Amino acid sequence: MESANQIGAISPPTTAPHPVPAGQACTGTLGRHLARRLVEIGVRDVFSVPGDFNLTLLDHLIAEPELNLVGCCNELNAGYAADGYARAKGVGACVVTFTVGGLSVINAIAGAYSENLPVICIVGGPNSNDYGTNRILHHTIGLPDFTQELRCFQTVTCFQAVVNNLEDAHEQIDTAISTAVKESKPVYISISCNLPAIPHPTFGRDPVPFFLAPCESNQLGLEAAVEATAEFLNKAVKPVIVCGPKLRVGKAQKAFIELANASGYPIAVMPSGKGLVPEHHPHFIGTYWGAVSTSFCGEIVESADAYVFVGPIFNDYSSVGYSLLIKKEKSIVVKPNRVTVGNGPSFGWVFMCDFLSALAKKLKKNTTAMENYRRIFVPPGMPLKCEKNEALRVNILFKHIQEMLTGDSAVIAETGDSWFNCQKLRLPENCGYEFQMQYGSIGWSVGATLGYAQAARNKRVIACIGDGSFQVTAQDISTMIRCGQRTIIFLINNGGYTIEVEIHDGPYNVIKNWNYTGLVNAIHNGEGKCWTAKVHTEEELISAIATATGEQKESLCFIEVIVHKDDTSKELLEWGSRVASANSRPPNPQ
Repeated sequence: MESANQIGAISPPTTAPHPVPAGQACTGTLGRHLARRLVEIGVRDVFSVPGDFNLTLLDHLIAEPELNLVGCCNELNAGYAADGYARAKGVGACVVTFTVGGLSVINAIAGAYSENLPVICIVGGPNSNDYGTNRILHHTIGLPDFTQELRCFQTVTCFQAVVNNLEDAHEQIDTAISTAVKESKPVYISISCNLPAIPHPTFGRDPVPFFLAPCESNQLGLEAAVEATAEFLNKAVKPVIVCGPKLRVGKAQKAFIELANASGYPIAVMPSGKGLVPEHHPHFIGTYWGAVSTSFCGEIVESADAYVFVGPIFNDYSSVGYSLLIKKEKSIVVKPNRVTVGNGPSFGWVFMCDFLSALAKKLKKNTTAMENYRRIFVPPGMPLKCEKNEALRVNILFKHIQEMLTGDSAVIAETGDSWFNCQKLRLPENCGYEFQMQYGSIGWSVGATLGYAQAARNKRVIACIGDGSFQVTAQDISTMIRCGQRTIIFLINNGGYTIEVEIHDGPYNVIKNWNYTGLVNAIHNGEGKCWTAKVHTEEELISAIATATGEQKESLCFIEVIVHKDDTSKELLEWGSRVASANSRPPNPQ
């Protein structure tokens, strides 16, 4: 398991712990301890669905003045919301009930695992007296074995704690939470339903502060890795740097920019790394995604004689069906705790942040590739102007979304063609950007938008969601309205699962059309601030955006955009055909 570098200390409580005087009963409880621990690591909102096994625990979370409980419509969305919250805040949490809730949230937790997000998944478990008996409980599969949920979570979390007694509850909870933060992965904590309200000597009124020691690189390994890499790169003629998604895990964004500034190399992002480095940087050249890279970026990266990949994930999606023109012998691969130089040595226990900062001091400035990029670059063409009352095209929609972006915005891109259209947006300084590429679960964005917007109250979230994905998780628009969020959602209605159509078409990719604005109006039901519009033309879109950013700027704005079913980005057409080719490879001969 890869550990993040420079985790640092978790801030202790603002007041010192109060020892319990001799002979006086301890008033600290498990529920109170858990609540304070969540607050200590930066959680202010917990996403939940109530069930009889977690109700007492929820009472104790509500009682914590610095913690806000956000009730969701279903467990899947609660998990997605914790995922989105972790992206904005650094860590997220959700609370569900035993098995029936746990197995509902597990898909979201698996997605958070794939995206290296620390999410604390808390489950209200059976009464402690029921463990080790032959009793059959409700919310289970009808067997006296209560480990089914635990066994399912073992493969999608980095630590599991089953708290069914008070003696080791303090240690189990602290170990789980600190492991999530150190490993940047989800953890599972099951708490017996009869324990949260019981005092115990290990739970003081304020938790004993705990400290996560920062991970330090092996100094000899670090020096050797830097020396080998600097020698490799200083011999290169036109090297480049490419940012991958695990830059977030390494907490190395500042060190990455330090390296970019010192080296003079062009910087590109892998698609799932978008948003992790500033796109206003003078060396930024776009998204490297093989055949579907942004204009002129792919040519510069693939023609380089050395490339530094920082925190990459190479899978069939990011490699466009394994079609990247990248050679291992030209690559420096920097993982959160390991550096590999070409086909040569690999240096372990060398942490990303330390390595990038040290490397920046050893590289000769080389602007050759950047100069090549500037010579060949031609600004992207503008989409053809829509005629009056002409049906709206997707490229026109995204031209207007681009114009909306500021440093106070954040973009959430749903799985589908929004991946490709949002990838081409140029993000202003401080503009957030999130999507779920590794797991690619349709419907993720509704819950993630809820969580992200709850964490980043200073930003206005712009979510781009396809109609097929929206149908999976639409209910928690309700929670967004209840929380007073002011997100702008563009519901792109093209009548089906367009991304699947471009990989392999069939009747299963067509869905029942909904009156989406009517649905959101029904959910709104006159309570809270919500405004909807349905647009068919550019004129209607311009008017809707003006309203959403003007008189309705404090409301949740839902804009349904009607487009042709075959109106897709050229990148999706290329990517879909290559992924289809990779999926349909015949079996190797036996």
